[in-house]
Amino acid sequence: MPPLLKQTTNKCLLQIINSLLLIGLLYAAPAWSDNLDQLRASGKIGESANGFAVARDSAVQSEVEAINEKRKAIYQEKAAAQGVSIDQVGKVYASELFKKVPAGTWIQLNGQWVKK
Repeated sequence: MPPLLKQTTNKCLLQIINSLLLIGLLYAAPAWSDNLDQLRASGKIGESANGFAVARDSAVQSEVEAINEKRKAIYQEKAAAQGVSIDQVGKVYASELFKKVPAGTWIQLNGQWVKK
């Protein structure tokens, strides 16, 4: 395999592995995942296209801020490791998250809020 092709292939594989690790880390956070699942199910929290949770009910704003602080720390770590922006990491996470959240969860698609 030519060196340039090998380097490009290795970079793509590394990005895929890092994305999967990011998703695993976010789903493996038991301290807040149960509460997050309950808040999603109630419709009080939605998932945005940038990878951050959004309070759809102002009563849960502090919970959303705590969730997003944890996500931001993970995104920053992954962005630094991959040499990409936090926004790019968040969008990758959002894309994967939209596939995995249960039906009835509010998600943001093309700027519009819809129930999955």
